[in-house]
Amino acid sequence: MSKRKIYLESVSVQEAQARLNAALDAAGWGHIERIAPVEECLGRVTARPITANISAPHYHASAVDGVAVRSRDTFAAMETNPVTLTFGEQAFWVDTGDPVPAGCDAVIMVEDVNLVDDGHSVGARCEILAPAAPWQHIRAIGEDVVATEIILPEGHRIRPQDMGALLAAGVMEIPIIKRPRVVFIPTGTELVNPKPDPKAGEIIEFNSRVVLSQVAEWGGVPKRFPIIPDNYELLKDTVLKAVDRGDIIVVNAGSSAGSEDYTVHVLAELGEVLVHGVAIKPGKPVMLGMIKGKPVIGLPGYPVSTWLTADIFVRPLIYRHLGIPMPQRPTATATLARRLTSPMGVEEYVRVKLGRVGEKLVATPISRGAGVISSLVRADGMLVVPAGREGIGEGQEVQVDLLRPLDEIQETVVATGSHDTALDLMSSFMRRTAVNHFLSSAHVGSLGGLLALKRGEAHMAGVHLLDEATGDYNVSYVKRYLGRPALLALLARREQGFLVPRGNPKHIRTFADLARPDVTYVNRQRGAGTRLLLDYHLKQEGIDPSQVQGYAREEFTHLNVAAAVQSGAADTGLGILSAAKALDLDFVPITWEEYELCIPADQEQHPGVQAILNLLTQPAFQRAVADLGGYDVSEAGRLRRVE
Repeated sequence: MSKRKIYLESVSVQEAQARLNAALDAAGWGHIERIAPVEECLGRVTARPITANISAPHYHASAVDGVAVRSRDTFAAMETNPVTLTFGEQAFWVDTGDPVPAGCDAVIMVEDVNLVDDGHSVGARCEILAPAAPWQHIRAIGEDVVATEIILPEGHRIRPQDMGALLAAGVMEIPIIKRPRVVFIPTGTELVNPKPDPKAGEIIEFNSRVVLSQVAEWGGVPKRFPIIPDNYELLKDTVLKAVDRGDIIVVNAGSSAGSEDYTVHVLAELGEVLVHGVAIKPGKPVMLGMIKGKPVIGLPGYPVSTWLTADIFVRPLIYRHLGIPMPQRPTATATLARRLTSPMGVEEYVRVKLGRVGEKLVATPISRGAGVISSLVRADGMLVVPAGREGIGEGQEVQVDLLRPLDEIQETVVATGSHDTALDLMSSFMRRTAVNHFLSSAHVGSLGGLLALKRGEAHMAGVHLLDEATGDYNVSYVKRYLGRPALLALLARREQGFLVPRGNPKHIRTFADLARPDVTYVNRQRGAGTRLLLDYHLKQEGIDPSQVQGYAREEFTHLNVAAAVQSGAADTGLGILSAAKALDLDFVPITWEEYELCIPADQEQHPGVQAILNLLTQPAFQRAVADLGGYDVSEAGRLRRVE
């Protein structure tokens, strides 16, 4: 059955949430009670106020090991004139927690009692050296909780200490809010369950794992349905089953306006469409509706869109069902590292890396693609470009919702510049050897890294820039682009060459081969050291870049270049040997180069930077880098100063 809607709405997030909440109010949705044993209620939410069945303690109890007495019998006691009492008549031995004998109103600690006779059996005597105050060292009935007293209010999420208080007060079972059951339906004929060897055209279905993990964190009960192919009747039957089994139904993909996007039509047939299209980026095709009094959320299929729209629309539903306020993420004020442009009329959610450089918390935007799930892994926070703005200028202050604890961000060393696989390795070693510091790297090319240092946006930059005039690496560029004293620390010498498929089917050997009409090249971005190396050799060979097919196609990392070659999208690209090994490619060596970390002098004493400089000289780290292939670490840690 082919149905098509040729447009989407574009309502605001606030309007979309308001429509959904109004429908939920009308349906009386949420806040369902059940009775559960206290010992099973950690993290659950109380449905009503909980009162104590008994007082705690429920008898007068000794708070110490010692002697129970009538306080009036001790008023005359002094060190110079002790009062003598007889056990069994005026004094009674008690341990901590023992009931206080009838008639006694004080307990004297054993350390303050002098035993006259051996032991404390009936008839033995003891001396009291100081008067006892009434009710000293006694836990009176109800000292902790009095019977009928409210222990926990309604809408309280139960903690371990709460469970202790409930049990102490004789409460064995309590009314709690049932956790909402969230049913996730993945749709798409192209989807397959996770496996290590998907075929061309197969897309691994992982959105359900992401969203349902979020659901569990938020307090819901996750339920995954099998993948549903693009079939209208099958989707309709599955949605009906989900409505019977769940409190919140999530349909993933099929929410847009394509020829096989059936979700909106199924919802219109079975219930009510409240919203189809929200003015956000990414995630515009999100859909909200109701079937049989239950909310149905259609999430877009791209993974970042799925994650974001689940956070915006599913998360509030879970907290509403539980009857507790939704916790707000911590925020921080940061300086935007580079200008953001954004379409008018759309609220854009931008992933950013964060790090404190000097006195500034710097926010650097990372990939904005809706399909780049790795950007969520790397992101430290999310900023929102309001719908009424076309962007935010470089250097402006922005509010960032934090996705990582601020104390970790404060201790992060921000590295930018050229990409190298060894930086990822360095990040892992930092976690082992410098537990208070973290490494965050962004890939903007060697020149981009130097410019970021100049603007005060990073602590260090990876660089490998060949000076054609001198044959030296990096020094002249640091002087020209950074323009202030810096330290160059050698990470390694590394081998650059052509990445080619196994067997090198097109026999690519030299830069002259790149001008052949049967060879397609994949390039690095402008300002990358690898790009400058290519341009240098093309110039030496007298080859105009326009003769190289694919020269304008740019990738930001060596691994992305390797992936393009492996996939057949390009015949070759210039990169490092470790990238070829990682993706099982052949490698045609061209040259060795020096990959250094450029550290401005004013950042050299940063504790995290010092930890990295120390790491460069550690044999274990050097061995790990060498094992990547194509690295010479014999001089790793060498320092050069640039004035």
